[in-house]
Amino acid sequence: MANFRWEGSLPSIQSELSSRRDRSQSESFVREVEILMFLSAIVMMKNRRAITVEQHVGNIILFSKVANVILFFRLDVRLGLLYLTLCIVFLMTCKPPLYMGPEYIKYFSDKTIDDELNRDGRVTWIVEFFANWSPECQSFASVYADLSLKYNCAGLKFGKVDIGRYGEVSKKYRVSASPLSKQLPSLVLFQGGKELMRRPQVDKKGRAVSWSFTEENIIREFNLNELYQKSKKLSKNKGEKPGQSQFPPVPEEEEPEQQGAQGEQSESKKDK
Repeated sequence: MANFRWEGSLPSIQSELSSRRDRSQSESFVREVEILMFLSAIVMMKNRRAITVEQHVGNIILFSKVANVILFFRLDVRLGLLYLTLCIVFLMTCKPPLYMGPEYIKYFSDKTIDDELNRDGRVTWIVEFFANWSPECQSFASVYADLSLKYNCAGLKFGKVDIGRYGEVSKKYRVSASPLSKQLPSLVLFQGGKELMRRPQVDKKGRAVSWSFTEENIIREFNLNELYQKSKKLSKNKGEKPGQSQFPPVPEEEEPEQQGAQGEQSESKKDK
């Protein structure tokens, strides 16, 4: 009789164990879905500031790696550590390529920026303060280059200075290179060596006010179309002949100088 009672209770025990296992798997699945939904929301918020397709794709890949790390750790700690190690090695060894396309941009050093900005009071400069290690600066490089090709002329010029390399420039022009300040990249408009405006603006705590570095925003905020029209008048006053190219002609220069984003470079012909 005892054996019969024990054998009769086995189905109920197995059913209970199976039910608990199903509940555990269901709860685990719900938590994993919550993690993925949370990370998806972060990607959507992050992509609001993205300005290029590459930056959108990069954000998706980055947060996909974060999700995989969390899920691997939930599955097996050893798998999580292995995947995290591989991600760190990949991040340290495979850096994104620097922009090497055409541009009308003058690269400044700590010794040349003041002289260039004050050389001719009629010339308006738009200067980008950047750092090579900043992903935002890397994504913005192609946008800034396109603007220089469209609007560069005798009275409106574009420049860049690497404040990650020249710390004194960072202090003098009050552009923080700290990742926490969110001030990279920064665009500053100079006229006669004096700052007229900058984007992004900086609050009292030293943090940058959120601003999207799209081509449309820059043209509107810096009023590039009007600046370019005034600059063409300056070109005519200097006796400059209009060029055949679709881009604005560069005075006293036979060919546009193509420059990479690697360190201090020599002065172009137009600045001599």
